[in-house]
Amino acid sequence: MEKKRVLIGSPIRQNPHILKEFLDSLSGLEQGDLELSYIFVDDNECEESSRLLLNFKEKGLTTLIKGDKGEKRPGDYVCDDITHHWRDHLIQKVAGYKNLMIEKALEWGYDHLFLVDSDLILHPATLRHLVGAGKDIISEIFWTSWYPERQELPNVWLYDHYDMSPRQRGEKLSQKDLDIRMQGFIDQLRIPGVYEVGGLGACTLMSSKALQAGISFSEIKNLTLWGEDRHFCVRANALGLSLWVDTHYPAYHIYRESSMAGVEEFKAVCKGEKLPQQRSCVVQKQHKPKLTLSMVMKNEANKDLARVLREHRHYIDAAVIIDDGSTDNSIELCLSILQGIPLQIIGNSASKFANEVELRKQQWQATVATNPEWILNLDADEVFENRFRQEVRMLIEDPDTDVWYFRLYDFWDEDHYREDEYWNAHSTYRPFLLRYRPGFVAEWNEVAQHCGRFPKSITTLPYKLSSLRLKHLGWADPKNRMAKYQRYMELDPEARYGWKEQYESILDPNPRLVKWEE
Repeated sequence: MEKKRVLIGSPIRQNPHILKEFLDSLSGLEQGDLELSYIFVDDNECEESSRLLLNFKEKGLTTLIKGDKGEKRPGDYVCDDITHHWRDHLIQKVAGYKNLMIEKALEWGYDHLFLVDSDLILHPATLRHLVGAGKDIISEIFWTSWYPERQELPNVWLYDHYDMSPRQRGEKLSQKDLDIRMQGFIDQLRIPGVYEVGGLGACTLMSSKALQAGISFSEIKNLTLWGEDRHFCVRANALGLSLWVDTHYPAYHIYRESSMAGVEEFKAVCKGEKLPQQRSCVVQKQHKPKLTLSMVMKNEANKDLARVLREHRHYIDAAVIIDDGSTDNSIELCLSILQGIPLQIIGNSASKFANEVELRKQQWQATVATNPEWILNLDADEVFENRFRQEVRMLIEDPDTDVWYFRLYDFWDEDHYREDEYWNAHSTYRPFLLRYRPGFVAEWNEVAQHCGRFPKSITTLPYKLSSLRLKHLGWADPKNRMAKYQRYMELDPEARYGWKEQYESILDPNPRLVKWEE
């Protein structure tokens, strides 16, 4: 019988001791009726890793391509013993490498392309079994604790970015029910079988039919999903190609240096010298990231402060508030409503708002001094729509994202937001939720007004856009609008930091308003 030709590909930037284990596992793959060839992109910074690839090439049937190093940027790719930190331009570069491998597999007439990440160790039976499954796109499962002491999760999911809770379209479920369904999906994947999924990556076999259909890792411009595998999966489904996962021969993921401790045990299991570790289907106790509210306020007691704090109580774990010279009972209101939640209030005897960047620096320094995990930076007149309560935990448990951007709607009364040429903040996304990493260097936009509430250097961090909407209530009361107008005229009379026409439009008696719908 004619052998099936499989091209195994991997873009590689890897530490040599991990790369050696990866290459050894490729050499140990059972071939049977398969004919294997290899294509690697050498994007290594370590010469020893490049030598390992050259040595592997000497065994034959290997195409080795030099990676496009380009101009190195500080913090381009950081892999530490906590997690991996990617930058968007690197994601696009990897997507380009994978697309090149698709092109070569088509050009050279291969029956299958197997793309596998270089921090995986494969069971010898993996590839032969995947080919035998007869699926056009199928991944072998592997499990990863994306953060230390967290539950192991798979390299596959059902919906969107990394959603693993089965449900019908439009079905409304509580967070508890979503968690139960997610655990059921995870438990199912522990049982050897082949299952249809909505997303997969990092250890994926593609048939010639899938390659010829036009699959690609290129970015789909109208999707905000982060990561080339998500765009690949959306495109595949749009082309009518189902996605599958096999769970008979899980790979071993060397996600962090500490994972090396389990390599020998995994290899012993592969050789039949040791039984696989029995894993409990009981939900493991997970570390839940702490969410800290960071806020600046001044004389907010008779405005929206009580309303927004009562809503924030549903999801915050701590709060840091800068009181910028209040003369009312704003502080007492915070202490009362946030009772039982760790709270720091720093009072300024005189307001710093005339030089806003100094106020925001003070807010930042006071907040990071509490060693936060996530910072929710909201003003005293801002509150999210109701569904934020149920969904915020999904955002801060996303391992690939350090900054979440949202749309902000300027309310002109209780039920309407303003939308015209001067007031359309909701047409853009702004950062309000940030994962704090110790050692992050804060660089600021050094202007007296409109400097931004976060350091400008957060633009170097991996981010996503959220569909959750933020309500800005500070314009909804005519008295407050007049006060804001007068403040802008006092602090920025020549509109050096803002837009003069917008300032003047605050007093427009007939603005265009749009009904808010939850």
